[in-house]
Amino acid sequence: MSLSRRGLLAGVGAAGAVSTVGTAGAAGAAPGRVRTGFERLAGSGYASLAGRRVGVVTNPTGTGPGARHVVDLMHADPRVDLVAVFGPEHGFRGTAQAGGSEAVRRDPATGLPVYDTYGSDGRALAAAFEAAGVDTVVFDIQDVGARFYTYVWTMYDCMAAAARAGKRVVVLDRPHPAGGVRALGPVLDRAYASFVGREPVALAHGMTAGELALLFNGEFLGGAVRLRVERLAGWRRGMDFAATGLPWVPPSPNMPTPDTALVYPGTCLFEGTNLSEGRGTTRPFELLGAEGIDRRWAEAADALGLPGVWVREAWFAPVFSKFQGRTVGGVRLLVHDREVFDPVRTGIGLLVTARRVWSGFAWRPDHWIDRLTGSDRVRTLIDAGAGVDEVTASWEAELERFRGVREEYLLYG
Repeated sequence: MSLSRRGLLAGVGAAGAVSTVGTAGAAGAAPGRVRTGFERLAGSGYASLAGRRVGVVTNPTGTGPGARHVVDLMHADPRVDLVAVFGPEHGFRGTAQAGGSEAVRRDPATGLPVYDTYGSDGRALAAAFEAAGVDTVVFDIQDVGARFYTYVWTMYDCMAAAARAGKRVVVLDRPHPAGGVRALGPVLDRAYASFVGREPVALAHGMTAGELALLFNGEFLGGAVRLRVERLAGWRRGMDFAATGLPWVPPSPNMPTPDTALVYPGTCLFEGTNLSEGRGTTRPFELLGAEGIDRRWAEAADALGLPGVWVREAWFAPVFSKFQGRTVGGVRLLVHDREVFDPVRTGIGLLVTARRVWSGFAWRPDHWIDRLTGSDRVRTLIDAGAGVDEVTASWEAELERFRGVREEYLLYG
C-alpha cells in the first residue's frame, strides 16, 4: 500500500497518524548551521514526548548541543521519562566491530537498561519494547546512505515491531552525509532480502533516515506505524557534511570520516570478494587490495575515466581483518569532484577491472555480493565478462521506478 506525499504531510496514514515537524531553513537555524531533529525536539520542550515512557534506539552518533549524547541529555531532563536504551549493530556505545554488538545490559552513565536489537526480528523487538515498558520508540542514528548499512533496517524492524506492539515511533532526522541528491544503483530483489536489505530500495537511496521512515511506512508497512519525523532545519540536498556545522561522529568503527561515507556505497561491495576493503587501515573503503595485485589494476580502473575520482596505486598493511599484518597491493580512491562522483559506478568499475587483471580474484563462497547488490545479476554479468556500462544499464528500469516512489517522500529541497 502506498501513501501519497499529500497524505503524509497532512498527517493522514492508513492505520495511524503520520506527521512531520518543521521547515528546512526555519527561523533559529543560523546560516551554515544545521539543527538536527533532536535539537528541534528539545527546542519544543520535548512536546511530542510529553507523558510518554520513552525508549531510545541510538549509538554514539546520537548527539545534541555541545556534542553531548542524547541519552545523557534526555535522562537529565525532567520533561522526558526515558526508561530504556536500545543498541544496534556495533552497540549503543559503539565499541563492537562489524557483525557484533555489545554485551552491556545497563548503561553505566545513566543506569538505564540497555537492550541489544542486533539480529532481533520484529517479534523479538516487540517483546523487548513490552519488557522495557515503553510506549514511544525514538530513533536517532546517523545513516550513511547505503542500503546495506544496517541501521536503517534496525529502524525498519523497530517500526514494524512498534506497529505490532501498539507503540509510537519518533525519528529524529540527521543529514545525508553525501548530500542525498541522487538515488543510484540496483534495487533489491526481495528474494535476496536480509539484514543488509529488507525491501526494494536502491543501493544508494539518497534519502535521510526520516525520509526513509516515511517511505518504509507508506510503501512496505501499510501505514500501520504511528510515526512522527522531527525534521532538520537549515539542511538542503547536496550540502556537503562539513557545511552543516555538525560534528562527525563515526557511526561505526570503520566509518571514520564523511569521505568514507561518500565512497562506501561502491567500495563496500568488496566485502563480497577475497580482496581487502581497507578495514584495519586508517582509510577503510578508500583503500582496496590483496596480495599479488600490482599497479595494473590502478591503471585499468583509472583508464575507465570514472567521474569525479582518480584511482591510484597503493600499498598497505591492515592491522586486522583480511590480510592482517601483511603488505598488500591495490588502489586508493581520491575523489576530486563530489558533485559528479558516482560511488556505485565506481565500485562496479573496480570490480570489473580487478577480475580482469588479477587471476586470484574470487567472490566470497557464500555469494555475499548478491546480498549487497540485491540479486545475483551483478555477479553473473561480471563473471560473463560484461563491462561497466552493461552492468550499470541492467538496473536502470527498476532504478527509475524507485526514483519515482522516492520523490513522494522527500522532505527537503
